[in-house]
Amino acid sequence: MANFFPRWTNWLPLKLAICGFVLICGLTGATWYYVTPKYTKVGYEPIQPVPFPHDIHVSQLGMDCRYCHSFVEVAAHSNLPNTQTCMNCHTQVQKDNPKLEPIRASWKTGKPVEWVQIHRTPDYVFYNHSAHVNRGISCFSCHGEINHMGTVYHAKPHSMAWCLECHRHPENFLRPQEEVFNLDWKPEDVKPNEFIAKYGTPHDVDPGDWAEKKKLTQQEIGQTLKEKWNVLPPTNCQGCHR
Repeated sequence: MANFFPRWTNWLPLKLAICGFVLICGLTGATWYYVTPKYTKVGYEPIQPVPFPHDIHVSQLGMDCRYCHSFVEVAAHSNLPNTQTCMNCHTQVQKDNPKLEPIRASWKTGKPVEWVQIHRTPDYVFYNHSAHVNRGISCFSCHGEINHMGTVYHAKPHSMAWCLECHRHPENFLRPQEEVFNLDWKPEDVKPNEFIAKYGTPHDVDPGDWAEKKKLTQQEIGQTLKEKWNVLPPTNCQGCHR
């Protein structure tokens, strides 16, 4: 009886398997390298219509983050500063600086300055700014040392895995509420006696032992605040993809 298929088809399944394996590896490698936030966002530093050196305004002049980003404590989304906020100072300070011409033009015409938004959460991700900053997560944790940036850039990956690092172990990132907007804060700045008097200690710690400490670690501070505020971030899909 004659063969129904030609002889060359004997190798067809193997060839298809090899081609499929190479294709899948190639697509996986390309996605891993090009599509992840670490590639597409970290280091992103667009040119803004007006240069705004955060290092001068925050570190040198002592401006609080909330002066420009005034919604961050009360809204899900932080706001970019409007022209009125800029002109509160720049009607007097550097009022003839040519770099500020777009601000003055906006003030005269009423058209907002077209700032380039650097940190933008995808539409399929739910993120509430106020929920984070009101429970001890500092601007520093998500935006890096923005108070020392002459030009703001995207410093953190903001990937799902990166977010889950904090959600799984919030004690590594929590800080006292009054230090959330102090971007130079370090755990070593905490005075144990004052901290214990205000926030207490974890349930399995003797307050007397901690009172004798000269310094507290980030984990000790974070665990205390985690229990004090009952911080239990979701780690399931529904927490961020609603």
